[in-house]
Amino acid sequence: MPPELKIQLLRYVVTVVEEGGFHAAARRLHRTQPALSMAIRDLEQKLGQPLFERTGKGAMTPFGQYCLPRFRDLINQHDRLARDIMAHSEGRHGHVNLATVPSVASRIMPALLAGFTTRNPGPDISLHDENAEFVCRMVAQGEVDFGITSLWQSDDRLDYQHLFEDKIGVVVRNDHRFAGHTELRWQDLIGERIIRNGTSRVLQNSSAASLIDNSAFFISNMISLIAMLEAGAGITTLPRLAFPEGPTNLCFIPLHEPRLVRGIGLVTLAGRTLSPAAQAMADYILAELRQPA
Repeated sequence: MPPELKIQLLRYVVTVVEEGGFHAAARRLHRTQPALSMAIRDLEQKLGQPLFERTGKGAMTPFGQYCLPRFRDLINQHDRLARDIMAHSEGRHGHVNLATVPSVASRIMPALLAGFTTRNPGPDISLHDENAEFVCRMVAQGEVDFGITSLWQSDDRLDYQHLFEDKIGVVVRNDHRFAGHTELRWQDLIGERIIRNGTSRVLQNSSAASLIDNSAFFISNMISLIAMLEAGAGITTLPRLAFPEGPTNLCFIPLHEPRLVRGIGLVTLAGRTLSPAAQAMADYILAELRQPA
């Protein structure tokens, strides 16, 4: 069985060579010269050959000259490996896979990712833009490290950490009779043609549930939903973040009675430890977005 080569002893040998002798090397290493000489002698005994001539001036034997570049290579390899492991441990290397609902992906994640990568330039990041159910499914199946989404029902496979609430409102075309209102009650919507969407389940189990029960349309795709609204095919309810930015002939009116919100949180796989890079990003998101309960 080959002898165990301790990196520290190899560093002693290299230092003696670099300093030109045992006395100067001991001073640089903050060790006594007898202790340094004894440590190197122990290494020589393990190797079965002397590394230095017995003149005491740090001159190497032919065997020592053979070992020196190999000791240096081993030290450099050890140091590179240690730096890489520590960088990974501290979240400065690695890959982060996350999924978010579209409204968070477009409205929140750009600034969030810019801030995180400024502080942590090492990790590679993949962002998936999916609906709430698919985000949860990706987390549960281990396809992503974590998700930012709504958790519509409890799931023992997932851990949910609440971030913030996204208020629900009514979206109508600018020429609709509701367009000038500052807020609406659900009773005001009775008789309107309601277009359901993926977030309409917020209305379930509330006094506004009848609005979606009597809806004639369901559109899951946001681009198609906006097109239907702009065409005057009906009105819908949306979280505030999901309301499109930029030029549009639509307006958002808060729903006052009942006051409804979509909870947005960070979802991880229960019982699973995140990689250091993913944990660093999850911690950053929680610090930046979590609102007091």
